[in-house]
Amino acid sequence: MAVTGAIMVLFLVVHMIGNLKSFLGAEEFNSYAASLRTLGEPILPHRVLLTGLEVVLVVALALHVWAAVSLARRAGRARPVKYAVRRRPQAGGYAIHFMRYGGAAIFFFLIWHLLDLTFGTVNPAGGAGTPFERLVEGFAPSRWWVTLFYVLAVLAVGQHLRHGLWSAFQTLGRAGRRSYRALNAVAVTIAVVMVLGFLAVPAGVMAGIVK
Repeated sequence: MAVTGAIMVLFLVVHMIGNLKSFLGAEEFNSYAASLRTLGEPILPHRVLLTGLEVVLVVALALHVWAAVSLARRAGRARPVKYAVRRRPQAGGYAIHFMRYGGAAIFFFLIWHLLDLTFGTVNPAGGAGTPFERLVEGFAPSRWWVTLFYVLAVLAVGQHLRHGLWSAFQTLGRAGRRSYRALNAVAVTIAVVMVLGFLAVPAGVMAGIVK
């Protein structure tokens, strides 16, 4: 869970930085999108390195889901009978349920996101549109419901990220009594920065700044 989560966090950071290039204009954003397909050239053929990175992400996602299901089953087998009394049910119970069902919601959003902005299947600009055109059309004011869906999904990612980072610190043996507050602050800060970074783009399109 921790290792595959770290891979996806690294992807999110790079993805967020790339998205923010949309504020520099269509030419800059389209150039960035095109450069992704030429990574490794001329040593590697066109799009080979990008395809390899995509495979790594897919494998990491599959292993992350597998780990989540396995851990949930292990927890269930470890204690088949529920606690008679729980002194602090809110934090732990909420986090566990959110990570499970929130993660599933994020997965389905990811499918829509790919169909909308990557392949253009459900995007008004279509697959023939440039990456910048698909971005602007995808978050157009007339498609406010898509933007709302995106905002909710990003907030879910932020919560998932915050709890995931903190859990990763514990898994890797970094969380202790002395470092609790500092590491928790790091997890919260990273999650907030990521959420604001991803929401800045649809906000820019809705406000007419990215056009």
